[in-house]
Amino acid sequence: MSSSASSAVESNSFVDGTGGPLEAVQQCLTFFCAGEEYGIDILRVQEIKGWSGVTSVPRTPEYVLGVMNLRGVIVPVINLRRRFGLEARDFDASTVVVVVRVQMMHGTKTVGIAVDGVSEVCTFSAEAVTSPPRTGGRTEQAFASGLATVDGRMVTILDIDTLIVSALEDF
Repeated sequence: MSSSASSAVESNSFVDGTGGPLEAVQQCLTFFCAGEEYGIDILRVQEIKGWSGVTSVPRTPEYVLGVMNLRGVIVPVINLRRRFGLEARDFDASTVVVVVRVQMMHGTKTVGIAVDGVSEVCTFSAEAVTSPPRTGGRTEQAFASGLATVDGRMVTILDIDTLIVSALEDF
């Protein structure tokens, strides 16, 4: 292995065909919730479904809307607004369920997240992501893995595993 390739492996970066470093990039699906834009790693997104309702499940936290049948798999659906303690709103034509795969203690689980609407898939460099400030108290900050500036707007990148695992501990 060449010394530049060896150092690239050790530093966890990428090299191009000339041996020069490539910038590490991340892609996120961005969506809106209560006027704020959030993003999750695109590799975790299984699909996006229009809102068509769910089957309620008794004795679940208020942010668990219920379950849906996704091609034979029963998938819990979480209302992100309620999970963040934000004001509820009626679902409409822009409401979607982002179906994601999360890493739980005993394997991978498929979960739906109801959001106000999907924005786009954004690509940004690792250097464009900064640590979220700790300003105290806001629930969504506990689930943020970083902040990214995309085309002049701020996107909160969510740690989907932490968000979902803590929401479904008793489900």
